[in-house]
Amino acid sequence: MMKIGIYGGTFNPPHTGHIQAARQAIQILKLDKLLLIPDRIAPHKDLPSGSPNPEQRLEMLRIGTQADPQIEVSDIELKRAGISYTYLTVESLHEQYPNAKLILLMGTDMFLSFLNWREPQRIMELATIGVFYRGEKGEKEKILAQRAVLEARGAKVELVENEILPISSTQLRRLLAFGCAGEFLPAGVGGYIEKNALYDTGADWKQLPMEQLEPIVIRLLNPNRVAHVLGCRDTAVKLARRWGADETDAARAGILHDITKALDGPLQLTLCREYGTILDEFGCKYPKTLHALTGSLVAERIFGENEAVVSAICYHTTGKADMSLLEKIIYVADYMEPCRSFPGVEKLRELAFSDIDGALKLGLELTLEHLKNLGDEVSPASRQALEFINQHS
Repeated sequence: MMKIGIYGGTFNPPHTGHIQAARQAIQILKLDKLLLIPDRIAPHKDLPSGSPNPEQRLEMLRIGTQADPQIEVSDIELKRAGISYTYLTVESLHEQYPNAKLILLMGTDMFLSFLNWREPQRIMELATIGVFYRGEKGEKEKILAQRAVLEARGAKVELVENEILPISSTQLRRLLAFGCAGEFLPAGVGGYIEKNALYDTGADWKQLPMEQLEPIVIRLLNPNRVAHVLGCRDTAVKLARRWGADETDAARAGILHDITKALDGPLQLTLCREYGTILDEFGCKYPKTLHALTGSLVAERIFGENEAVVSAICYHTTGKADMSLLEKIIYVADYMEPCRSFPGVEKLRELAFSDIDGALKLGLELTLEHLKNLGDEVSPASRQALEFINQHS
């Protein structure tokens, strides 16, 4: 009996993780072929504005799988109008391959929510469910529990342990905007994206006015970070007005200070590597702390910000010895903006408008105390910043 894998999704854009997962499914499940199927309209999520059209996503998949004869890119969902419900696709493929064993592949999150799909029972009647999983702590237990539930309803489930790359399409779109996505794109896909100026690769974002800059920044942040960033910007402007700093620079540093915060530790290292940045020992050891550095690099290269703004972003988490007024303002604004809530923040807010150096000192002391309680290492730059203040106060 012929075994055919079905692997659908938005593929916006397709990345090396998708191709690797497909190859591993072919090997582990001994598939005769695997169908990669981009959807026309995803039933579970809206595509971000400015996304490529379905035909472009289909073409990127075809380009990215040219070296894989067992992978076939299918336009079955692009030919069908309306929302791309999986049960309709499985029914069509069952009619096309009536004697084949169909295996519908999905990730852990989709598998755990499978019973909320449209017509899950119909899918289970016509196809085996193949589940990609990483083997992370607690993940397999959840999968096994869900498998028991589905098998009680007649499903057949096969597990596919998968060495999934640490990248998602959402993160890849950020890396494309920052100009450092190359290692995660299948051969030829990067060239297609650049040729068609997809995913902001053809955009000129240098020195945009604030009303144009804000929506771009918001789009590149995690949604739960937006309120903080806008609060930091507004607080920085108020502090700049109080202390006589450049309000425009304060606003731009405030809104851009967390521009790379959504990237995890390994992707922070990817950006540094792509930009040719040599890291110190602390940065290599704690890559999650690198968003201030990488944010400053992106602010300079992608957004064309001036040296004062770039430096304020670079030191907004650690501080440094002999900080400029703008650097102090962004450090303090990040610490005390209206969304922040922790013991000592009200005192910090009072000091910020009466003694900016005192506020900076308090912020550094609170940081060092917090890290000490956690048992975490303190950045050398933070120690040097506090020592400088103590020596000059």
